[in-house]
Amino acid sequence: MRAGIAALLFAYVLSQFYRAFLAVLTPVLESDLGASKADLAAASGAWFLAFALMQIPVGEALDRIGPRRTAAAALLVGAIGAGVFAAATTPAMLTLSMVLIGIGCSPVLMASYFIFARQFSPAVFGTLAGATIGVGSLGNIGASLPLTMAVEAFGWRGTVWAMAGVTLATGLLVAALVRDPARAPKGGGGSFLTLLGMRQLWPIFAVMIVCYAPAAGLRGLWLGPYFADVHDYTQAQIGIASLWMGLAMVAGSFAYGPLDRWVGSRKWVIFGGNALALACLATFWLTPAASPLMATALFVGVGFFGASFPVVIAHGRAFLPPHLTGRGVALINLCGIGATGILQVVTGRIHTALALPDGVVNSAPPATPYVGLFAFYTVFIGIGLALYLFSRDRTD
Repeated sequence: MRAGIAALLFAYVLSQFYRAFLAVLTPVLESDLGASKADLAAASGAWFLAFALMQIPVGEALDRIGPRRTAAAALLVGAIGAGVFAAATTPAMLTLSMVLIGIGCSPVLMASYFIFARQFSPAVFGTLAGATIGVGSLGNIGASLPLTMAVEAFGWRGTVWAMAGVTLATGLLVAALVRDPARAPKGGGGSFLTLLGMRQLWPIFAVMIVCYAPAAGLRGLWLGPYFADVHDYTQAQIGIASLWMGLAMVAGSFAYGPLDRWVGSRKWVIFGGNALALACLATFWLTPAASPLMATALFVGVGFFGASFPVVIAHGRAFLPPHLTGRGVALINLCGIGATGILQVVTGRIHTALALPDGVVNSAPPATPYVGLFAFYTVFIGIGLALYLFSRDRTD
């Protein structure tokens, strides 16, 4: 089982890579394919939306056929998607490829969580979930400076072709190494509708909708354009800034993991951490043209404090019936990933609406579109945290 979990962990590294790599590739995709920032926002959003919509069949598949076949089959689709990306000649092909890659990545984290929920003590679920996110976030780091160096050495097409091969090999490893846990005893039936009817989950859905989207959106899409537009950063400098935020997200995942046991609360760990992420975004909103050092620090703050995802999953899992574990964790995951996908599209339109029209010079500061983005993210988190105050705390 350890070898199987290791294979799923590496698959999750790939998932983190694919959700973040567009931020670094933005300049070359704009120049080579004529893709606009709105096009790339739509492509990034397509990954998250495809990933989110797949959580319904993924949850069913985990409960019915187990994690091995579910994850392995999906990764093969992801490998095809990476090949389409490497061969893309239009922005539309990028969007199609991101849909396929999103499908490919959709079950790997939930497959790990499914195994943890079935085979490990509930008390350590949060720690294991956080460690998985932390290790997987190495892919986020790989999609920063290392990706920049690979693109400079081999070109973006060669680099993505290599990632397609790695994805295919990972799918084969998952098929060979993962062992499905024993099936849970049959309960009283139920479905996704049963889970949606559980009122104690509603505030958890609300905070999941807001806790991941800002960090994922900034790291995966807007960090690169922000530093290029506001601070005239080069590709290498963007890679370094991305690396710092990626490291912060790794550190945050490891930090959040055991906090529920140390503090004796999941609710207040989640609320406090996201309130600090909100503070970073509000500071960005008020000082959008901050110095490069301060801007990097704020991105790092959003990445670190916005890494509460595993504790939110643990909070929700504590209310789930055993026979609905797969569907339950997938549904909570859908809230976070689905919101992120929708917000990629929404923030792309906000940026387009506030950006300077082509040919217009000095009509507004280059930071103007980002004021709208930071304001939107700030209000968004604030609403989710207000709803989360109505949640019931529960630890194992």
